[in-house]
Amino acid sequence: MSLAFFAAPAWCQYPEAAPLMLEPVETKERSKEAAVTEVGKEPQPTRLVASPMANQETDSTTTRLNTQPSTAQPVEGPQHSDLTTSQSTPLPQPAPTPNPQTPNPAATIPIDLDPALTESSPVLQRWLKQVPNVLTDIRRDPSFRTRLRLGYSQFPSTRQAGGVHLGIEDVFVGRSGLTLSADYQTAFNGTREAWGADLRYYVRPLGSIINVAPVIGYRHLATTRYTTDGVHVGLRLLLVPSRTGAADLALTQSWVAPGSEAEVGLTTLSFGYALTHNLRLSTDLQKQNSRFRSDSRVGIGLEWMF
Repeated sequence: MSLAFFAAPAWCQYPEAAPLMLEPVETKERSKEAAVTEVGKEPQPTRLVASPMANQETDSTTTRLNTQPSTAQPVEGPQHSDLTTSQSTPLPQPAPTPNPQTPNPAATIPIDLDPALTESSPVLQRWLKQVPNVLTDIRRDPSFRTRLRLGYSQFPSTRQAGGVHLGIEDVFVGRSGLTLSADYQTAFNGTREAWGADLRYYVRPLGSIINVAPVIGYRHLATTRYTTDGVHVGLRLLLVPSRTGAADLALTQSWVAPGSEAEVGLTTLSFGYALTHNLRLSTDLQKQNSRFRSDSRVGIGLEWMF
């Protein structure tokens, strides 16, 4: 008897079971974390990098492809890749640096001037030879000029006696601040007389608006009450609101024979104003103090400027 007779009918037969594969729990957990990590990663873009060729013009460029494949593969969805193209811009060329040794064409252009004009202008002759330092010249060029004085004097303290005064002021010794001055004054009736000579040294540049000068010299004074002479020392303050003698104001305080019994103090205020280029009007107010009496003088006159 065949054993097939006892075989189970077809309806009661079970399909063949697949082999059971066991996987450790830890391995499953790691696979899940890797999958989540791979899904969260963004695919790295592919970049195009452009570089200029060494032997071509500046504005021509070639590109080379620099690709970096993404190491992470997304689990779901199509893959994406971005292309970023960087095109090089030609660099601006620097401006050419001028050669300092290159002469200025404008400076070499000769100036066509009338010879008669050049000969009649010392200033123009000087500028044609060499351009001067104007600032230095202003500081060194005297703001006042040498003056020759002549005028009328009134002596109010001596019964209003009239007289005359003359002198020379600020004769420059070279180009230094040292000057020489001398004057003479007398009353017509002989009751007053004064004369002397002084050296003044201006401590500031001669072109300054305000200047100070020590005074030293010799002076003789004679009145109806006393006569004195000796060393004359003092200080002079000069204010020049307008240069080259156009206008100035001077205040001088000095002493004759200082320290002696015959000492006399002199305070003099002078003002000058130019009428023309060489002629100007001047005024003097002087106070003369001694232990015997106090005298005064007022003067007005003309000055010729050199």
